[in-house]
Amino acid sequence: MIRVFIDGKAGTTGLRIYERLSARGDVELLTLPEERRKDAAARKDMMNAADVVFLCLPDDAAREAAAFVENPHTVVIDASTAHRTERGWAYGFPELAPSFRRAIETSKRIANPGCYASGFLAIVYPLVAGGIAACDYPFVCHAVSGYSGAGKKGIEQYESAERSGLFDAPRLYALSLAHKHLPEMTKIAGLSHAPAFNPYVCDFYAGMSVSVPLHRRLLRKNLSKEEVFSYFAEYYARHNYISVTQNSEEGFLSAAKFVGTNMLEIFVGGSDEQIQLTARLDNLGKGASGAAIQNMNIALGLDETEGL
Repeated sequence: MIRVFIDGKAGTTGLRIYERLSARGDVELLTLPEERRKDAAARKDMMNAADVVFLCLPDDAAREAAAFVENPHTVVIDASTAHRTERGWAYGFPELAPSFRRAIETSKRIANPGCYASGFLAIVYPLVAGGIAACDYPFVCHAVSGYSGAGKKGIEQYESAERSGLFDAPRLYALSLAHKHLPEMTKIAGLSHAPAFNPYVCDFYAGMSVSVPLHRRLLRKNLSKEEVFSYFAEYYARHNYISVTQNSEEGFLSAAKFVGTNMLEIFVGGSDEQIQLTARLDNLGKGASGAAIQNMNIALGLDETEGL
């Protein structure tokens, strides 16, 4: 029986992890009574009694909590931004390259990727790793997300009966071009500078699309749209949770297509002069809780699809 403790179970990601793991017969969920949920000593005892600890906390709290774990056999999976670019932490995106999967298999410290970063890296990492785009390519990324990615406060704002009419339309944010996912997007992709990133939060609960347009004339390898599609199709051909397509829904791509799943789909469109790459995923699935459970399965030597 796998003993699991979720620190931050009341949050959106923690709750989804708890719901998924509750349905598994091989997992025992360790919990604290409500009055001790924020008791540091009680939390520390639970963490060191667990085989796996999920940290679903704000960054500073996640750093503090990670230091509580002294049991050398306990796997810590951090869903916050705190450790995604930290040395000693495996970056939890096994499909990017065999080295990422090996690191997850052997590490006791795994940083779960950001939701936007997952879509961006699924597109950009193969381009740079394959020498198709240079590390200094001027990447631009446009993305839309359901409001569940905005955290408790954001969810309350969107679901309030008194909310402003401005919430009815997509809202661009991170206007200083300094979104918290940019460090991992830049470092993990091997870029020499950060992409220009325009994220929107929208009036739907879950789902996400992340788009990266390419100018063929600026690529290191002069590939056509069909050649780019073939490259991505082969790159992800043997993975359970990433698919590559040229098919749309009658000329549209809905950000809600994969809600409730751990799937990420890459759409290849555009023309031979300007190629459009779009990743679609559930920001609470492959962008958060689903990826976290997939990483747990890999770290424990289980089938990565268990419970997903």
